[in-house]
Amino acid sequence: MNRPAADPALPQGDEKVRAVREMFDTIAPRYDLVNRVMTFRMDVGWRRRTIRELRLASGSTVLDLACGTGDFCRELGKSGIRPIGVDLSFGMLAAARTDAPLLQADILRLPVPDASVDGATCGFALRNLVELEAFFVELARVVRPGGRIALLEVAEPKNPVLRAGHRAYFGKVVPRIGALLSDGAAYRYLPKSVAYLPPPTQMLAGVRAAGFINVERILLSTGISQLIVATRP
Repeated sequence: MNRPAADPALPQGDEKVRAVREMFDTIAPRYDLVNRVMTFRMDVGWRRRTIRELRLASGSTVLDLACGTGDFCRELGKSGIRPIGVDLSFGMLAAARTDAPLLQADILRLPVPDASVDGATCGFALRNLVELEAFFVELARVVRPGGRIALLEVAEPKNPVLRAGHRAYFGKVVPRIGALLSDGAAYRYLPKSVAYLPPPTQMLAGVRAAGFINVERILLSTGISQLIVATRP
């Protein structure tokens, strides 16, 4: 399902898995700080909107996939939801600031029984996966009938002026912020990794093909972020 990366220097397959794991292990200690600075704290509001769009009752169990340092887990807990965090990077899990149960695992192969959770969230990780189609199928396997998914990811504004400004900021300023506060190589890679994302229509078709209904794409903050939500029938 993934379109070929526009930049031939971007890793593919098993090499991509290794590169992503090592990168997030490296940037884990200051990951939250860099996120807050480079998004002007807008990422906090995006996560809260994501949780609202789950529309799940208090006490529901939700997998937070690619949970990182636990931002989503903390917000889910505040909403009365019981989170379980899963991440490939041990460094991220070691730096996590949450009391939620945490698992180190590949989210394409979750160590979770069929139809065992009420929902799933995933923040800014779709472009780091080797197979998006397989991920959507795995979500359909673990989410119970009637459950919900909410997937948060970067996007580009439709407005050409805003899009040009966003590209300049994401491609030039963000790497400098990353180099100043964390790891320069990682934050040069992250803007380029957007090339891994298929077109929105293709992503939504993949979610539907996996068996979800009520699939919707919501643009946030003039379109610099996107939220994909759907229901398991």
